Amino acid sequence: MELFARNQRRGKIKMALKISEEAKVQMPMKTVASLICMVAIGTWAYFGINEKLNQHSTKLELFEKDMELNSEFRIKYPRGELGQSSGEAELFMLVEHIAGVVADIEDEIKGMRHNAVNIDFLKERTKKLSEDVEKLIRNGTGAHQ
Repeated sequence: MELFARNQRRGKIKMALKISEEAKVQMPMKTVASLICMVAIGTWAYFGINEKLNQHSTKLELFEKDMELNSEFRIKYPRGELGQSSGEAELFMLVEHIAGVVADIEDEIKGMRHNAVNIDFLKERTKKLSEDVEKLIRNGTGAHQ
């Protein structure tokens, strides 16, 4: 009451706003169209932002899952707890095969070590035999000169 009296003294009178179901509001069509557009843009922006947040949340969850699997792999694989891949098994088989081939080659090389001595010995013998044959030819019946 006191507030009403003060406002009355100043020349201001406040009246209560009465709104009923039958109250009419007049508004230009331009304003109505811009309000509808603003509400539509606001709704579109809200759902766009919400969708983007959902996408990022999904990506984060996938990254976390991949990171957990990577950590598990990083720890268990060197220990041999995850077994071998088919590529690794094939590589191990190739290494074993090559190791066998190398062992065979080493054995063959060991067997050839003494061949140089034998070849030199045989060269000397062949040379001596050639000389002896030449002497026999010269000293024998069919001497060639």
